[in-house]
Amino acid sequence: MSNKLPIGFIGHGSPMNIISDNPYTRSIYNIGNNLPKPKAILVITAHWMSDGVTAITTASNPHLIYDFYGFPEELYKIKYDCPGYPEIEDILKGLNIVPSRDYGLDHGVWAIMKFMYPKADIPVVALSLDMAQPAEYHYNLGKSMRFLREKGVLVLGSGNLVHNLFKADLRGDSEPYNWAIDFEREVIESLKRKDFEDLIKYGDMKTLSIPTKDHYLPLLYILGMVDEDDEFEIIYSGIQNKSISQLSFLYK
Repeated sequence: MSNKLPIGFIGHGSPMNIISDNPYTRSIYNIGNNLPKPKAILVITAHWMSDGVTAITTASNPHLIYDFYGFPEELYKIKYDCPGYPEIEDILKGLNIVPSRDYGLDHGVWAIMKFMYPKADIPVVALSLDMAQPAEYHYNLGKSMRFLREKGVLVLGSGNLVHNLFKADLRGDSEPYNWAIDFEREVIESLKRKDFEDLIKYGDMKTLSIPTKDHYLPLLYILGMVDEDDEFEIIYSGIQNKSISQLSFLYK
């Protein structure tokens, strides 16, 4: 019997989700109870962009980074006191990933952990995105990290499949754009078929759905870790704020 852990991609969306009770937040709440308990969780976060290097957090007690501005004061008081996992430095040795003891957990990490693992009792580490690299690099690095699934490390990408803030309506849940709905639907079909070639290419393209690639690239790591026998499971799908896809899924 395989001890392989699942992998997943979680759409985190607006920071307002952190203090909201809505269909999306309810769909990911306590979802960790339905998964094998990992030794640690590694989150590839859209909000830690690094040029020329891929870095991993190695602090024993990582601090939270409140990397958003102009939101309700309540958001800046939220705590998520999970331990870190310094052992990840040795586990990833040889992959040209640089340890960072100073960087904490940005909201791309703790915004989803707060719901998925609300007890904050599992060690969490964050992985940065080397924005100087093409999409194929991120996919291949995910491939090289696939062994983590047998090492007890749950790997999650945190971003958004469709993330166009230029077209977003942040006042509420307006009717989504048709192009956002169509792109999410197209990608879901590719994910079901495990047909990743076009999805990798999208990582280097600028489209209405992906005007900047930061929130899309975490997806490619997860695709690189998929096995032929994995089953695809949608946790949530839908568009918030007209142009932000909250698609969240697992391969297990």
